[in-house]
Amino acid sequence: MYPLRRNRRLRQNEAIRSLVRETSISPNDFLVPLFVVEGTAVKEEIASMPGYYRYSLDLLKAEIKELWSLGLKGVLLFVKVSDALKDNKGTEAVNPDGLMQRAIKTIKDACPQMLVMTDVAMDPYSSYGHDGVVSNGKIINDDTNAILAEMSLSHAKAGADFVAPSDMMDGRILAIRELLETEGFHDTGIMSYSAKYASAFYGPFRDALDSAPVNMKDVPKDKSTYQMDPANRDEAIKETLMDIEEGADIVMVKPGLCYLDIVRDIRDVVDVPVAVYQVSGEYAMLKAAAEKGWLDHDTVMLEQITSIKRAGATIIASYFAKDVVKLIS
Repeated sequence: MYPLRRNRRLRQNEAIRSLVRETSISPNDFLVPLFVVEGTAVKEEIASMPGYYRYSLDLLKAEIKELWSLGLKGVLLFVKVSDALKDNKGTEAVNPDGLMQRAIKTIKDACPQMLVMTDVAMDPYSSYGHDGVVSNGKIINDDTNAILAEMSLSHAKAGADFVAPSDMMDGRILAIRELLETEGFHDTGIMSYSAKYASAFYGPFRDALDSAPVNMKDVPKDKSTYQMDPANRDEAIKETLMDIEEGADIVMVKPGLCYLDIVRDIRDVVDVPVAVYQVSGEYAMLKAAAEKGWLDHDTVMLEQITSIKRAGATIIASYFAKDVVKLIS
């Protein structure tokens, strides 16, 4: 009862605030997304993601070593492939000498201890920019699953520690897990994008990989027939529990900030790690606002990351990872 209890006593200086702080951030919280391209000495800034880059394999080595030196121990790999290598079945995705496979080996050669997770989805390899096989205006679920499983096996053979299917096809976790088990890759983990919403926040990412759905007749204009409706909450729990039953080791919610209620819901009902992807649109909005002088970049960045962890995230995939770690160090 006031004045015997004055809550402000625990806020009056940074020393006491630090001692009673409920949520803290460390390098161990982060997974670093990385974009890889063909070429030599390539470090291309992504126009819609200021301060973030695509790397050729030779420069990827130095980036990996810097991340490790900062205490960042895991990366999530994405590749940008040329249009000439794209088709409706993602054929290039299972090429043992493909860019993804070489990127995995490059990282493991540069820093064997670095945890390598790989994006498993057809859209970077699809001539239609979709996460699955397109036929008669529809995305064909089961045919896509077979391709995703082969893609995952190819990544495992190249040395990936975890595969991360980001497509939202029904049953793809089981298809991947069964093939990995059959081929003896019992220790290769699966981080499933279990609650991935059909969000408008992915625009800059699609610029980074040139992977947006194409505007063509008989091709779905967006991904709403397989990614989740942003209006749905209970569905996220159903999707996540099914993925765990099928063999997912880690589950993910994507995007982050607009879906923290989903993060908390899932955290309360599962017994596996929960990852959150703070996506490209969230990154780009803060960069743009800070450039205009409307927001303090570092303060808002830390507040966003803290809110994601406070909601229940075990792992945060974020384009801010390096910036945050440098700041808190």
